[in-house]
Amino acid sequence: MKLLDDINVTEISNNCIGLTFNNIKHLVDIFGKNDEILNIIEKKLSVEAIPKGNKIQIFGNSKSVIIAKYTLYELYNRQKIGMNISLNEVNASIRLAREKMGKNNKEISYKSIIKTQKKTILPRSINQNIYIESLYKKSLTFGIGPAGTGKTYLAVAAAASFLETGTVSKIILSRPAVEAGEKLGFLPGDMKEKVDPYLKPLYDALYDCLPDTKVERGLANGTIEIAPLAFMRGRTLENAFIILDEAQNCNRMQMKMFLTRLGENSKMAITGDPSQIDLPNKFESGLNHALNLTSDISEISQISFTSNDVVRHPLVSKIIKAYENE
Repeated sequence: MKLLDDINVTEISNNCIGLTFNNIKHLVDIFGKNDEILNIIEKKLSVEAIPKGNKIQIFGNSKSVIIAKYTLYELYNRQKIGMNISLNEVNASIRLAREKMGKNNKEISYKSIIKTQKKTILPRSINQNIYIESLYKKSLTFGIGPAGTGKTYLAVAAAASFLETGTVSKIILSRPAVEAGEKLGFLPGDMKEKVDPYLKPLYDALYDCLPDTKVERGLANGTIEIAPLAFMRGRTLENAFIILDEAQNCNRMQMKMFLTRLGENSKMAITGDPSQIDLPNKFESGLNHALNLTSDISEISQISFTSNDVVRHPLVSKIIKAYENE
């Protein structure tokens, strides 16, 4: 999806460019009420943006001006496909523009789009773009990195999209329940009630992408299945999108068992953060072991996120970096 037909660029000087938007119906949302979005861009990029009608001039050092240009490209494209321009989308657009500058990319590419009944999702970092492409193209994708990078949310969103289009017939969600040293047997309730607290992030993502009634109906009829990791042994999972979250808390045998469940016409996404292992010291993380074993298998992708990919509150990225530098 290219923007060259919609936006004309005039190079006024090394420190100034002009943009002309041929389609003006999106400009109010892009510039923001009382130009509040432009004010955010000005502050974050140390540029001056002067709008006039369907035109805008951007002043600043040459690199910041180009980043601001790509930021407006990003925002325009997001608004054009119907996304609401929130502060998160502004921050995402600035992040992508900076990353593209660093990689010398000259055009904005939107190959990776997840569409569900409730929302359209665009990547908020280049690694997210690569990750979404892998979820669609590869049979098995590892999403590795710190909290807040979208690795779990995007996997669930892709699964919801696959289910809605009929590409798969069911979604299977799994997660080891070892946080805080607790075991399922000590928790109250039936198996679903025991496992549900551990799967709350997956549920939240499902309800964000699919209508509530569809999620409830899917849980009732098995189209959406909660499968405790311990109960996966002996199964072959066909025509399904299978997600294993918090995979760093699997031991080696559990990970081998899970990986070998993959059946025909299925997708598998495995997410985890190797820096957050809760296993007893005597157990090696099955995630780390599997990453080493499968690194040379072309049908498998391993996408590594960093603190730079964090899409939550900007403070989360700073906190993660502080722990990394400890």
